[in-house]
Amino acid sequence: MTRFVIVGGGPAGLAVAIEARLAGAEAVVIERCGGPVDKACGEGLMPAGVARLARIGVVPPTWGSHPFVGIRYLDATGGRLVTSEARFPSGPGLGIRRTALSEALRARALELGVDIREKTEALSFRETAGRDGGPPGPGVEVQTSAGPIAGDWLIGADGLHSQVRKWAGIAAKTGPARRLGIRRHFTVAPWTDHVEVWWSDRAEAYVTPVGPERVGVAFLWTPGASRQKGDYETFLGLFPDLAAKLGPPETSIRGAGPFDVRVETQVKGNVLLTGDAAGYVDALTGEGVALALEEAQVLVALCLAGRAAEWPARWTALTRRHRWFTRGLLAMAARPWLRRQVVRALAWAPWAMGLAVRVGVGSAGAGRRVAGTGRKEISES
Repeated sequence: MTRFVIVGGGPAGLAVAIEARLAGAEAVVIERCGGPVDKACGEGLMPAGVARLARIGVVPPTWGSHPFVGIRYLDATGGRLVTSEARFPSGPGLGIRRTALSEALRARALELGVDIREKTEALSFRETAGRDGGPPGPGVEVQTSAGPIAGDWLIGADGLHSQVRKWAGIAAKTGPARRLGIRRHFTVAPWTDHVEVWWSDRAEAYVTPVGPERVGVAFLWTPGASRQKGDYETFLGLFPDLAAKLGPPETSIRGAGPFDVRVETQVKGNVLLTGDAAGYVDALTGEGVALALEEAQVLVALCLAGRAAEWPARWTALTRRHRWFTRGLLAMAARPWLRRQVVRALAWAPWAMGLAVRVGVGSAGAGRRVAGTGRKEISES
């Protein structure tokens, strides 16, 4: 029976393991941490991601999640607060604590019989002629802190700075912007049923409801452009209207980056990369987990069909819209004068905000009515 050896027990790795078991294949997940894996992220799952969780039988816990129905942009520069918003055309998204998502995926993986080896570190790997009881052809052997694990495929789902990628000799480089992010949570009932994106000339704030009495606030910025060193309170001070809404901090500050990691290929021999390890643009659109869930299904199907070599082309096709849309937003964010004009234009043209949201969540199509119902709010700040 085909065995997937997966390094990384976050959403990307667990999704591959679940897809493997649903297809009748064995899966072993190697995770150096114990318990649900946390990381700094905005924690907003777009509607497509919610649907994909349901498809693989994952039930998010209510204690660590909260639905949201759309996106709201708020520009607090120029002495006025300008707001534009639109609802998703295909059902709600879900704000979910990263630990809650990991716990739900882990529970489903265990239910399906995935072998999860926590507090185990992957140290290296080597190619083999195959394994006893496996299909004919080459294989891999992964050396871990608990001994070797033989398999047919090695899946690198170990994040932006993937060690599997380095072992396989797959080149990667960071883009010129070198954006960074930090996040923490606050105890307060969500005041909105939207994800809010607050813009300033030095950083963006992403506010996501992630529980009945909890919101997460993440900041993204480019150090060279803003000359900010990543001080959370300094960033929060850029948005006094937002700060006034927050309750006491609930979690410590976590950071991530630099983003925009460009990878030369997503497969080399029997090593395949997925999730952030396969390449990443930016956290701005919040689609990372939804993409990882979609990638997992395609990756497993290709491997089981003996067509793993097609993975780079399929990965490129799967992520093309996301990369195009995200780079467009990054270009806007890097030009404050342009961003202010765009946000104000969207405030006055709700149909355009609705179209932008449709494109952003991958549901724009010819001949389909724009379902976004934006509204404008322009008031003195």
